Amino acid sequence: MSIDKLDLQSPDFVNENFEKLAALFPNCVTESAEGKAIDFDLLKQELSHAVIDGNRERYRLEWPGKREAIVTANLPTTKTLRPVREDSVDYDNTENLYIEGDNLEVLKLLQESYFGKIKMIYIDPPYNTGNDFVYRDNFTGDKEEELYESGQIDEYNRRLVANPEASGRYHSDWLSMMYPRLKLARNLLTEDGVIFISIDDNELHNMRKLCDEIFGETNFISGITRLTKTGGAKGKFFTPNVEYLLVYSRNIENTKPFRSILDQAQIERYYNKIETTGERKGDIYGEERLYKASLDPRPNQRYWIECPDGSFVIPPGKNFPELVKLGEKILPTSEDGVWKWTFDRFQQELNKNNIVFKETNTSSLVDETNNPAKWNLYNKLWLDEQNDKGVVPPNFIDKFENRQSSKELKELDIPFDFAKPTSLLRHLLIIVGLDKNDIILDFFSGSATTAHAVMQLNAEDSGDHKYIMVQLPEQTDEKSEAYKAGYKNICEIGKERIRRSANKIKEEKRAKAEKEGMFADFEDTQDYGFRVYRLADSNMQDVYYRPQDYKQETLDMFDDNIKPDRTPDDLLVQVMLDWGLPLSYKIEQATINGKQVFKVAQDSLFACFDKGIDEAFAKEIAKEKPLRIVFRDNGFANDTAKTNVQQLLKQLSPETEMKVI
Repeated sequence: MSIDKLDLQSPDFVNENFEKLAALFPNCVTESAEGKAIDFDLLKQELSHAVIDGNRERYRLEWPGKREAIVTANLPTTKTLRPVREDSVDYDNTENLYIEGDNLEVLKLLQESYFGKIKMIYIDPPYNTGNDFVYRDNFTGDKEEELYESGQIDEYNRRLVANPEASGRYHSDWLSMMYPRLKLARNLLTEDGVIFISIDDNELHNMRKLCDEIFGETNFISGITRLTKTGGAKGKFFTPNVEYLLVYSRNIENTKPFRSILDQAQIERYYNKIETTGERKGDIYGEERLYKASLDPRPNQRYWIECPDGSFVIPPGKNFPELVKLGEKILPTSEDGVWKWTFDRFQQELNKNNIVFKETNTSSLVDETNNPAKWNLYNKLWLDEQNDKGVVPPNFIDKFENRQSSKELKELDIPFDFAKPTSLLRHLLIIVGLDKNDIILDFFSGSATTAHAVMQLNAEDSGDHKYIMVQLPEQTDEKSEAYKAGYKNICEIGKERIRRSANKIKEEKRAKAEKEGMFADFEDTQDYGFRVYRLADSNMQDVYYRPQDYKQETLDMFDDNIKPDRTPDDLLVQVMLDWGLPLSYKIEQATINGKQVFKVAQDSLFACFDKGIDEAFAKEIAKEKPLRIVFRDNGFANDTAKTNVQQLLKQLSPETEMKVI
C-alpha cells in the first residue's frame, strides 16, 4: 500500500491561480509553445465593457465580431419581464414558465434567479442554411425606438435579419449570434447539467469549436447522428437524411452516465420469455450468450463448464488444456474466447437458476475432445433489472424521424413545420436521468416540443420536472396555414400547443385510470399550467438608473420613478429577478391593514407597492417575520414614516431585509 508523500515545498500559486481562472473563464484557456496558457488579452476582454484590441496568433476559433460578441454577453441589461396572466394557465400555482422575447436579453435576466439550477438545456437554433434568419444583436445601444427605426425589430420586437450565403460574414454573423447565448446558458447549468444542441452539417464544425471554447473541450460528451427521414428529395450529391446533436456537460466529472430504457420493440425482440418455476415464476427475461469472442481476453474467464449430460464445454481457442478440475482457471492467449464472467460469478448465477443450457447441432463451443460441443450456454437477463439499470444509449438515433412530429401536431391541430418529435425530446430527458424536480430550459423553443415532452414524461414517471420555454415572437408568414388559422406569431403557436397537449395528456391519464378500474381513487396532481412573461423595457423611469444626468429642477418633475403604466404584478417580477428568486415560486396575495401584499414562497419575500405605508402596517408585517420585504420608495406616508418603518422592522423582525424601489 502506497503512502502519500509530503510536498515539502511552498504552494505553486501560479498553477493554482491558473486552474481557478480556467474554471471561471474556460474560453480564455489556449495553447502556446509552452503548453496551456491563459489568453490575457481575452481575459481583459472578459473583464471590460469596452472592446480591447489584440492581435496575437493562437490556436482558437476566430471570426470578425467575436470580441463584440463577448462584450454583448457581458453587458448588463435593464430590461425586465412583465407577467401576462391572461395567456397563462394556473398562474399563481404553476412552476412552468413561457417567456416571450429575445433570448439573449432573457438569458441575462435569468442569470441570478437560475444560476446553476438548470439540469438540462435543449436548443434547436437556426441552422444557417442560407435561408434562415439570425439574431442581429445591438452592441452599442438597446433603445427599442432606435432598433425599430433601424429596421432591426418590428412592432413585435423581432430582431431577425436574413443571412444569405452570399453574405461576406455568413459564418461570422451566425457565430456572433450563438456565442453570447451559449456563454450565458452555461452559467445556468447545474454542476452535473448537460446541453443538447441540434445542428446540421453547415455549422457543425463551427458549433463544435464554439462549444469547446465555452464549455471546455474536456466537457464534450458526444456528437450524435440522428436519422430525420428516409428517402425524400435528392440533393446535389447526397440525400440529406441526418442531422446532429452535440452534447456537452457543465462538468463532466459530476455528470451521471447516460442510460436509456428499453422500448417496446426491444422488449418484444429480446425479452420474450417467461420464467415457469422458482421464485421468479412469471417474470419476463431474455437470453444472452455466455461465450464472448474476446479481442482482449482477461485472466480467470476461461474455464471448463459441466453440462447436464456430464460433458464439459469451453470457448474455442488455441489454448486448449487437458480436462482439469471444474473451474480451474487458465490464462488465455490473445486468440482465445472467454466466458463473460469469472468462474466464481458463474457459480453464483448457476445457483440462482440464471444459466440456460441448450442442446444444438451448431454450437459455438468445443468439448473436451476439441470438437464442436452439442451445448450452447446462455444467461438470463431479467427485464425488471435491465430497466432499473438502463442500457447505454447509442450515438446514432434512428427511431424518432421528423414525420412523427407532423403526425402529433396534426392530432393537436397545430399548424407548424419542421418541429422536432416529442419522442426525441422524451428520449433525451430519460437518458440524462432527471431527478424529480429538475428544470429543463429551451431558449429556441419554437412550437414548444420540449414543454410537451416534459409534461409527457411527468405523466409517465410521476415526476415534477419543470420547464422554461423562451421564444422570440416571430411573425408568421401571411400565406402560411398558421397565419390563416389565427396565429400571428410563433409564441401564439407554442402557448396553444402547450394548452392542447396538456389537455390531451390529462384525458389520456383519466382514461387509463378508468380502464384499469382505478378511477374512483384517481387524483391527478400533475402541473399542467404555465406562467407567461413578456420581455419589456424596465418598469423604472430613466432617472432611476441615471440620476446624475438630471438637474435638481428636472428631478422635481418626477413624482414617481416608476412608469405610470406598470402594475404591482410587473413590479413584483422585477423585484424577484433582482433578488435572484426563481420566477416559479408560488405567489399568494393577502390584505394587511388594508394594503395589498404579495407573499412569495411563503415568507421568502413580501412586497407591498401601495401608498400610505406607516408604522401600524410595519407592526403587522413584522409579526410574520418575512426574510425580505420591498416597498415603493414613495409609498410611505411621509419621510418620518419611512424612517420609522425601517427602525420598527429592525427591532421587531431583525432577520427581515428591507429594500425600496
